[in-house]
Amino acid sequence: MLDTMTFTKILGGICGTLLIFLMGKWAAETIYHVGAGGHGEEVTQGYLIEVASDDSGGSEEAPADFETVFASADAGAGERVFGKCRACHKLDGSDAVGPHLNGVVGRDVGSAAGFGYSGALSEAADVWTPENLNAFLENPRGYAPGTTMSFNGLPSVEDRANLIAYLDSTEG
Repeated sequence: MLDTMTFTKILGGICGTLLIFLMGKWAAETIYHVGAGGHGEEVTQGYLIEVASDDSGGSEEAPADFETVFASADAGAGERVFGKCRACHKLDGSDAVGPHLNGVVGRDVGSAAGFGYSGALSEAADVWTPENLNAFLENPRGYAPGTTMSFNGLPSVEDRANLIAYLDSTEG
């Protein structure tokens, strides 16, 4: 059933298929070759676009100050940002994966009864002030190394300020 001739036919079919694919690749490269660049040829620019330089001092805009942003924070927008926290935290006074967050602004760090905090978090701050919450929400692992919170943080200062304003509006 499987003799030398059968194996020869199978091997010939595989080699023929490989040869067709290699020739197809060569043909496609020949047809779609655009010219300059890639094969030792010098690349020349087709046209030059003149751009006026901005010599207004070169100073970049400083990042927004948290206190300034927090003064005009929108709790309604913070409620939308809280959607990212909702998977692990609740606002009804019960703990989930993380502690409950209602009344967290102004509360002592690690004071949610019945929740086991990581030791690094209680060493980072004493009270959850808006400034401490801002620093924690920006980079939880950087603020409290060793924390068990796996959230990467909120890079936008506006989102953090809105979220803190929303959490401040929840009752403890």
